[in-house]
Amino acid sequence: MPKEYSRSQRVVEQIRRELAELIRLEVKDPRVGFITLTDVEITPDYAHAKVFFTSMTGEADVPEILQGLRRASGFLRRELGRRIRIHTIPELHFHYDRSVEEGSRLSRLIDDVVREDEVRHHDEDGETDHTSAGDDGSAKS
Repeated sequence: MPKEYSRSQRVVEQIRRELAELIRLEVKDPRVGFITLTDVEITPDYAHAKVFFTSMTGEADVPEILQGLRRASGFLRRELGRRIRIHTIPELHFHYDRSVEEGSRLSRLIDDVVREDEVRHHDEDGETDHTSAGDDGSAKS
C-alpha cells in the first residue's frame, strides 16, 4: 500500500503549484519569466519556506531573477494567503537550485567519456584486425 503524504507534504506541494502558477500568470516582472520551481521546504511551524528554482537562461541571470522574486515576494505571499487555507502563510526565501544544471553537466561528461571509450575501443579493434591479418598464415607481399 502506498505511503500517504503528511499534511506538511501536501501543503508544500500546494505552495509549489500555486507559486508556479502565480509567477507564470500574475508576476509582470520580466526578470522572473523563465524560471521553474524545483522544490519547496517549509519549517514545521510554517513560518518560513525555502523556494528553490532553476532558470532556463542559466546562472548568469540569477542575481536579477532573485531581485525580481524578492520584489514580488509580498504579492506572492498575499496571493498564497488567498488561495491556501493554512493558519500561517510562510515568509518566502528564494534560492537558486544548481542541481538540475549540475546533473546536466555530469550527464554530458558521462556521455563524453562513453564516446571516447567507444572510439578508443573501435581504434583498438581496428589495429587488432590489421595485425591479425598477417598472423593467419596468409602470404605477405
